[in-house]
Amino acid sequence: MAAKSGSETNAQGVPAWMPADFLKLGKERTDAMLAMQKELMDTYEQASQAWLSRVKSEADLWSELAAKLTGIHSVPEALSVCQQMMVQRMQMASEDGKRLSDEAQKVMKTITTSLSNGSPKANS
Repeated sequence: MAAKSGSETNAQGVPAWMPADFLKLGKERTDAMLAMQKELMDTYEQASQAWLSRVKSEADLWSELAAKLTGIHSVPEALSVCQQMMVQRMQMASEDGKRLSDEAQKVMKTITTSLSNGSPKANS
């Protein structure tokens, strides 16, 4: 009589001892993780583009200030231009904070949604 070996496989090449549902679960989890990573990379790319644009606008602001200051002939006029630029800079800083908060929320939502998908739900 021939002894059965532990390396028998089914028609799909899956070891006989491994249930098909186990493999399906592994594939679903892998697909979900890949989808989450893609969504996060898309979010990071959008954020990166927004921040690069923001850096350019900051450089433009300071270049504009330098150009305006070269044509000024009085201290009150210089103070007025500096005040206007600082108001713009403070508005930009406020927008930066909001953008950062929005991006962090989007990342956390993506991760939380991904981690909760497929998980057993608590009984109500």
